Amino acid sequence: MRDHPWFGDEHLTLPLPAPQIRDVVRREIRDTGVPPRDALPAAPFVIPRCSYRELFHIANVLLDLLRRTVLHLGVSTEGRLAALGTTREDYPLFLDDLFLEERYAACMARPDVVVGATGPKFLEFNVSGAVGGPVEAHCLQRAWHFLEHRTHHSRLCYDDPFAARAWLFRAVCGELDLPPRLAWVGSTRDLYHTDSTRYFDLELDYLHRQGFVADHFEPEELATALDAGLPNGYSAGLRHFTIPEWRELGIDTAPVAQALKTGCLLLSPQTSALLANKKTLGLISEGQPWMSKAEQQVVDDYVPWTRVLGDRQVTREADTIELGPFTLEHQEHLVLKRGIGMKGLQVVLGRDCSPEQWSDHVHTAITAGDSVVQDYVEPGRCRLDISWSEDSRVQPEQVAPVLSPFLFGGRRGGLWARFFATGQTGVISREGYGAMENVVLTTA
Repeated sequence: MRDHPWFGDEHLTLPLPAPQIRDVVRREIRDTGVPPRDALPAAPFVIPRCSYRELFHIANVLLDLLRRTVLHLGVSTEGRLAALGTTREDYPLFLDDLFLEERYAACMARPDVVVGATGPKFLEFNVSGAVGGPVEAHCLQRAWHFLEHRTHHSRLCYDDPFAARAWLFRAVCGELDLPPRLAWVGSTRDLYHTDSTRYFDLELDYLHRQGFVADHFEPEELATALDAGLPNGYSAGLRHFTIPEWRELGIDTAPVAQALKTGCLLLSPQTSALLANKKTLGLISEGQPWMSKAEQQVVDDYVPWTRVLGDRQVTREADTIELGPFTLEHQEHLVLKRGIGMKGLQVVLGRDCSPEQWSDHVHTAITAGDSVVQDYVEPGRCRLDISWSEDSRVQPEQVAPVLSPFLFGGRRGGLWARFFATGQTGVISREGYGAMENVVLTTA
């Protein structure tokens, strides 16, 4: 099987023993929540510079359209929630300052992209301070940088997510005239496969070297700090959690709400979650009256046909269709996604269902009004060297990666990837379905 042309023909094979490569990769990603694997990547993905730049350019364009779409839904938070068919129960931690909500709603994002027959297709946007991957990507970048230098052949480059996020916080502190004191609010309880604080410590150490005062707070520690009056010294910080995960774990968000009340700006603000709602992506796919023809063309080229599911008429190419019956009749080519979801667990591929199961899912979603239907995109493949733990050899495999560019204040923050080592396709998610991960580098 040949590589999809978009990936180019640049393949990196490190001339080092497989056990040595595995040892370096494991050392770097230890205690970051990456699960133990029978296989590990033996090299990074490498794509042409033009492909690398294309992903980040289009990601920024689409992220801006998502933000503008949410702002056009209503002049108030309540109006926007109503337009998306949701409430403050789903999104409980809004700032009192609507300007700050709007100003920084898109400050951190990670879209998920597959390369289809005609090029990259943006399947969804994760917009949050808790997007997964920056720490793991930073560690994998360090591993490949170290190994590449061991071969005396350094010719690849990348954007470090830690550097981009530090740049964002320096810009925010400068814009708002805040001291560079940051609270990293998150819990080791919602990290997978580890209870170590190394996941947080790595980035905090980086921030310290950049001149920030930065500390990690478990939510209970944040409450103690509030009682002591310490948050007056923390002007901003990272909101490294999601409401659904903390609810599952029984973690109280009240200390966070109180920190926000005291003026600690935790990014991203709650409005970011409205941008991430898949119904918002459906709205830009359907088109908005304020969008220019050029903007609509970008959406048509880079976003698979996506519609908010309901008993209604919509356009598909030049035709008007009844969306409910169309969705039932074309399950092999469609994907059903709940508007609020994560880890791929609220995603149903029509091709993986019986007709009866698909019908049940579709009717439930129509009744709830909480989902979108999207064209399934068959992902293109590329070669990657894989190191299997029971073998001393490196084996090239054809894999179908999901690509995830990190954006921090519009700045490039590296390119993460998840894939199955066996080359299978479907819903590709690390925690939901056990996918592997790697980073994507580009030529200098």
